[in-house]
Amino acid sequence: MTDWTTLKAKMDASPFRSRFKLSETEMRRIAEKGWEAIERESRSFIVRRLSPAIPPNDGNQTPMRGHPCFKAQHATGSCCRGCLEKFQHIPKGRPLTEEEINSIVDHLLHWMRWKYLSGKRIMFTPDLF
Repeated sequence: MTDWTTLKAKMDASPFRSRFKLSETEMRRIAEKGWEAIERESRSFIVRRLSPAIPPNDGNQTPMRGHPCFKAQHATGSCCRGCLEKFQHIPKGRPLTEEEINSIVDHLLHWMRWKYLSGKRIMFTPDLF
């Protein structure tokens, strides 16, 4: 597994990975739901879509938009098992461990917080729901 600092340097060096940013809609979603909800949803996506040894539709299971986690997955090389192996050194062909899932979710949250804080400020308003 790769730590956040090392992963961020790899992503910054990649023309494809470094171009991702959160849209205003995605930043609003974070502001409205709050970080705890975004973390729960992100963990759920990773467990359902990436944790099996051979995920259904591997390589095509992560959309490019619709949730801030999806953008973060592409930006951090966590969108499919091939990218996880290439960028985070997590081998394909076996289920993810709890430690690996936690690491992936941590990377996603680091990226989302970094992009959220560097973007247009949207007031945190989780009480809207």
